[in-house]
Amino acid sequence: MQPKDKPIAIVAMGGHAFMLPGEKGTIDEHQLNAAQISAQLMHFIDRNYNLVITHGNGPQVGNLLLMTELTGTQLPPFPLDVLVAQTEGSLGYIMQQALLNDLAKSKRDQRVVTVVSQVLVKQDDPAFQRPTKPIGPFLSKEEAEKRQQQLGWKIIDDSGRGWRRVVPSPIPHEVVQYRVILDSVLAGHIVIACGGGGIPVIQKRDGSFQGIEAVIDKDLTSAVLGSQVKADLLVILTEVPNAYLNYGKPDQRSLGAVTVSEMEQYLKEGHFPEGSMGPKVRAIISFLTHGGKRGLITSPHKLSDALEGRAGTHFVGRY
Repeated sequence: MQPKDKPIAIVAMGGHAFMLPGEKGTIDEHQLNAAQISAQLMHFIDRNYNLVITHGNGPQVGNLLLMTELTGTQLPPFPLDVLVAQTEGSLGYIMQQALLNDLAKSKRDQRVVTVVSQVLVKQDDPAFQRPTKPIGPFLSKEEAEKRQQQLGWKIIDDSGRGWRRVVPSPIPHEVVQYRVILDSVLAGHIVIACGGGGIPVIQKRDGSFQGIEAVIDKDLTSAVLGSQVKADLLVILTEVPNAYLNYGKPDQRSLGAVTVSEMEQYLKEGHFPEGSMGPKVRAIISFLTHGGKRGLITSPHKLSDALEGRAGTHFVGRY
């Protein structure tokens, strides 16, 4: 089967996949975790998919923000859109190398490319008036309020874990480089794109692009990209093997095969919080309602079983 005839899978994974809980975030840890993820992603190659990988960057861009603060009197700071671009490049390189090594082991004649991706958002998106996306390190209330006064930050108490800066999280509308991504996929390459949700940009009346300080949800961007490249499957990898009803409660129930209408109802009932499973469910619903064929939520360790239908939450239809 030629690459252009193979189905396209978009696989979205979080930035914590590179940096597990309790880790310091060293390069050795990033490379080890990437190697483990890569081994799981080979299941898509074994099943004859064209593969596009997207990823989060929360811990990594948080570290860059902290480095910016610590060196603020000695080095010029970079804006958030540039920091997102930096993590797209660095995490893409780490993942790219792990995949290339696995391809070499299996003697596959494929290459991997990372596309530093810009994502179009609307300048009048209401999110710019109501910042909600936590970024950067957890701080004491006193320290957060100090930075609010000095730097003009918006801050919140993040689920009782500490105080954090919040930035706008606008809706993604278009991945600017989607044709480059699609051409590379159809040529048989594995593509890593839209790291951290992509670099948020607005387009001016004269057609020019401008970066803007915001963070885009990587799952929503993955759904947009999936629609643009006409992907067949959107897989969202997370820390849990399934989506759940009443998560963390005594009557918790895992979801296997579900329909879009069921999940829309569960969203209305509040089963999927915005800070965790909500954006993932909404991303797959958006993907399926814009032409996608299948959606799957699972964990990296259950991926092989999920692709065989033995694990994970599968979106199987509209009704």
